[in-house]
Amino acid sequence: LPTVPGRCICRCLDLVFSVPSSRRHASVAIQKEDLQKYHNRDTWFQLQHVDADSEVQGKVHLELRLSEVITDSGVVCHKLATRILECQGLPIVNGQCDPYATVTLAGPCRSEAKKTKVKKKTNNPQFDEVFYFEVTRPCSYSRKSHFDFEDEDVDKLEIRVDLWNASNLKFGDEFLGELRVPLKVLRQSSPHEAWYFLQPRDNGSKSLKPGDLGSLRLNVVYTEDHVFSSDYYSPLRDLLLRSADVEPVSASAAHILGEVCREKQEAAIPLVRLFLHYGRVVPFISAIASAEVRRTQDPNTIFRGNSLTSKCIDETMKLAGMQYLHVTLKPTIEEICQSHKSCEIDPVRLKDGESLESNMENLRQFVDRVFSVITESGVSCPTVMCDIFFSLREAAAKRFQDDLDVRYTAVSSFIFLRFFAPAILSPNLFQLTPHHTDPQTSRTLTLVSKTIQTLGSLSKSKSASFKESYMAAFYEFFNEQKYADAVKNFLDLISSSGRRDPKSVQQPILLKEGFMIKRAQGRKRFGMKNFKKRWFRLTNHEFTYQKSKGDLPLYSIPIENILAVEPLEEESFKMKNMFQVIQPERALYIQASNCVEARAWTDILTKVSQRNQKRLAVYHPSAYLNGHWLCCRASSDTAAGCSPCTGGLPANIQLDIDGDRETERIYSLFSSYMSKLEKMQEACGSRSVYDGPEQEEYSTFIIDDPQETYKTLKQVIAGVGALEQEHAQYKRDKFKKTKYGSQEHPIGDKSFQSYIRQQSETPAHSM
Repeated sequence: LPTVPGRCICRCLDLVFSVPSSRRHASVAIQKEDLQKYHNRDTWFQLQHVDADSEVQGKVHLELRLSEVITDSGVVCHKLATRILECQGLPIVNGQCDPYATVTLAGPCRSEAKKTKVKKKTNNPQFDEVFYFEVTRPCSYSRKSHFDFEDEDVDKLEIRVDLWNASNLKFGDEFLGELRVPLKVLRQSSPHEAWYFLQPRDNGSKSLKPGDLGSLRLNVVYTEDHVFSSDYYSPLRDLLLRSADVEPVSASAAHILGEVCREKQEAAIPLVRLFLHYGRVVPFISAIASAEVRRTQDPNTIFRGNSLTSKCIDETMKLAGMQYLHVTLKPTIEEICQSHKSCEIDPVRLKDGESLESNMENLRQFVDRVFSVITESGVSCPTVMCDIFFSLREAAAKRFQDDLDVRYTAVSSFIFLRFFAPAILSPNLFQLTPHHTDPQTSRTLTLVSKTIQTLGSLSKSKSASFKESYMAAFYEFFNEQKYADAVKNFLDLISSSGRRDPKSVQQPILLKEGFMIKRAQGRKRFGMKNFKKRWFRLTNHEFTYQKSKGDLPLYSIPIENILAVEPLEEESFKMKNMFQVIQPERALYIQASNCVEARAWTDILTKVSQRNQKRLAVYHPSAYLNGHWLCCRASSDTAAGCSPCTGGLPANIQLDIDGDRETERIYSLFSSYMSKLEKMQEACGSRSVYDGPEQEEYSTFIIDDPQETYKTLKQVIAGVGALEQEHAQYKRDKFKKTKYGSQEHPIGDKSFQSYIRQQSETPAHSM
């Protein structure tokens, strides 16, 4: 049977209080069965009064048994055994949960209550206690009737179970919820055993009208996916995963999904998660990005729209880059939030006593710090993001060969405009801060974000990009070539690739160069290998050294031959700041001028080589001298390493993604947009046989190859149809087997009641 994961995302859009001075608490509650009605729609909801008795959660396992008891004197009485077995999912109140239950037999003229023991420190208590109640008074036994009560009297009796949290506070114990069971359920079956959802109690407080508290505008996105085992999804999943190899890519199943969805984001979320799970996200994004670039006429508008490409890259950065974002920005953002320095540079907004010059200096220092941590973070950028940026750079440079800056703006439009700048502007949305920042800090972050965004854009007329004159004046602080150079160096690093592509239009990108000392790799001289100062040069293709800057290389190591870059223990040669570049046949030992340079070289060498398929898992931390390794004493110079490689940078981002659920999500989207799929089929047929003006209803679709697109659409519709049949069969089987009142579907589950009602009203042939 399929698993049923679900999620509900609720976004607050607007809040209107009709009584802003009030200290009343208010809330909006939406029944689970109603969530689908509000799916992805902006809706105003009336705020409701909140009290402690209205917020409940959890469920109770209860058993009722009605039996006759004949006393020694021959008198018959009717007794009710109420067994409360367990509870699950009770709320934790003020950091603790010490629950107990009261069981009450209630009727028009009687009320008898009993209490369980308190269960300490658990919100899933196991009570397993039985309480007995006399339902009828004893009477003389007669053959005519065992009992002296009328049937309608029984219908007026009920068992009420109240859950409480034992509290040491002077205000008394906290109410956790209640359930009410009329005894007439015993007419259908005795004993009666079922699970019940706890319900709020009606305290009779009707003093406030709903409209008195105002309204809340929400956008609710609710999904509930019935996920089958993996083999059910093979045809549709395989069709999607082949998308990057389809020519043209606009005829692929993944691209078609983006065409039929109302919002590109709908398609991008499950597609990116599916492709990340199966390691196909880079080829797919490269394919759709190249296609979009070929359709772009102006290099200044490249990747500026809300296309499937931009949404997929946004989603990839969100998933794969969150840790990178935190490591890079969080310390500096926290520093800005804690400093509370005024950075207002708008003369109109200046407060009394504030200095414009002082504020500008505060803001300049914050911008410099944020700019530095970003442009120095290239070695930490996740590999999957770097590979995507490399493909963007290649596609843009190939399409606009006369524009030398487009290779940078294609990447900066994502890493600065869509990644760093939004995180600086709203750090709480990226978990960089726990809460919304205060107004002054929020204003500071807005100004920092604007400046960083402009610095990263590399536009030729910087001051013209600001609407506000005070921002243009402030930007003069940064109108220096060193800032542009830092941005370009950063973009070069995160969009470089160690893979040699003979079709690439890019020249090798210089990443780092400088003098260092290396140990000779040639023949031994007098039993010792000598050390020489050399000029080292690293590009995204090779690592070389020569006698002096500008000379021809004396030795070259292709990036794909770098198996590891690790520190070398000082004891090896009695020299500090040494590291080793390990190749298939030997290791190159190098000494940097200081520890900072040594770390910089090892980080960047590791970065450019981390995708090499033959990277080592273990290495020798010391040198091979006098016939053995100094670290493990192994005599063979080809002996396997004795210590695990540190690497320093993760080659892959580990994400908890359920590929089957994402495929189910894509199936649901295709199913909900089936009418558009059919309309797209019609558009393919129209374009194949008719060369005249295109019908307006077909103009929204991108169809480069009608025949290939039609072929894919036919496969998609067939795959969706097969899954629809499986879901229909599952629902029929579920309807037959499901028991209302089970642990999975407790009594009080209104959404399940609605489902049962729908199934009972649906003819079998239509399911």
